Parts: sequence; C-alpha cells; structure tokens
Amino acid sequence: MGEIIRARVRRSVFEPAEKITLPEGKEVTLTILEIPGGDHAVGFRRSAGGWKRTVDAAKLIRDIYTGRLGPGTSD
Repeated sequence: MGEIIRARVRRSVFEPAEKITLPEGKEVTLTILEIPGGDHAVGFRRSAGGWKRTVDAAKLIRDIYTGRLGPGTSD
C-alpha cells in the first residue's frame, strides 16, 4: 500500500497535514520533496499567462497530436 501526503516538520518530527490511514506504530519509508514556496512561487505565478496571444493553442495541440500519429499522417 502506498500514499502520498503532505506534512510539516516541527522539532524534527513530521506532522501530517491531512488524515492518514496507517496503523499506529507502522514503519514507513519517507521520500522528501520540498514544495516550492516563497520567492519561487511568486515568480511562477507572475509568469502565468505570459504566452497568451503569442501562440495559437488549438494549432499547437493539433500539431502535437498529428506528430504523435507518425510520419505521413495529417488531420
């Protein structure tokens, strides 16, 4: 069984940020991935919509799917 949950570290102890379904005392292995925050998140939010009106999204999507069909195919 596996789950992905968010947690916070307080005094070197992981505190789940959501309900978990593991029995008390269960030993697990943790993989720690930091959630971007602070300045990183601000820059990411600022860039949202930066390509608006510079790319024809419908054509880009068609081109991607056409390319996946292989050579010699078309719409």
